[in-house]
Amino acid sequence: MHEFAFVFAGFAVGLVVGLTGVGGGSLMTPLLIFGFGIKPHLAIGTDLLFAAFTKMGGTINLARSRLIDWRIVGQVAVGSIPASLLTLYVLKLADPALPGIQAVMTTTLGVALLLTAAATLYKALRGKAAPVQIAPELLENATKAQHWSLPILFGAVIGTLVTLTSVGAGAIGVTILMLLYPALPLNRIVAADIAHAVPLTLVAGLGHASIGTVDWPLLAKLLAGSLPGIWLGSYLMHKTPDRVVRSLLSVLLAYAGMKLISI
Repeated sequence: MHEFAFVFAGFAVGLVVGLTGVGGGSLMTPLLIFGFGIKPHLAIGTDLLFAAFTKMGGTINLARSRLIDWRIVGQVAVGSIPASLLTLYVLKLADPALPGIQAVMTTTLGVALLLTAAATLYKALRGKAAPVQIAPELLENATKAQHWSLPILFGAVIGTLVTLTSVGAGAIGVTILMLLYPALPLNRIVAADIAHAVPLTLVAGLGHASIGTVDWPLLAKLLAGSLPGIWLGSYLMHKTPDRVVRSLLSVLLAYAGMKLISI
């Protein structure tokens, strides 16, 4: 019976990700912890690979549409990938199964969910921006940050947060990129964020697998549900009131975040 529940959970999260673009980690990890009683370190490790595989297809489609600015992806990854590897090294030394380490992970996850809730609500209140074209001669300047170190610095923060909690590569990542590249159209910011999330969650997920914090059978069941869920969500995206969905989602994420902090 649990097997069907995991597949349905994957489908539900995939549907919401397809509808809103909010990263699966902010939904799947608390669902696994509270809904199914999965240990936090296993929930986080499994969800990282879940996110990597679910966003891989989206990245391929975006690359075909030539919406991904690879320079931005590279700039942020220069900070996020080393930070992820360093965080994994610290986790391996500390043993993530220890109660104290799990307490740190759940508290950090709670804070990350509250930040994601705030970012999601901010995007909902701003309204849904239609895709905007940008002239080729303006694209060069639009993909330059105010200072070369800022994408690396914020990338390191995202890399650490994602590796510790599996949350941060979605709504938080988009919000940070909007601040770093204000002249860049929203569709290109979202595309860069999704493309960056794939190598980051893959590195973090495989790192978690190397220290034994990935449940492979669970991952297969979640993916079996999420892939059709994302397809359906993407199809329904233009027929659903974006502000209502994102506002309700931000309340749900804030509730999960507060609950995790109070554990």
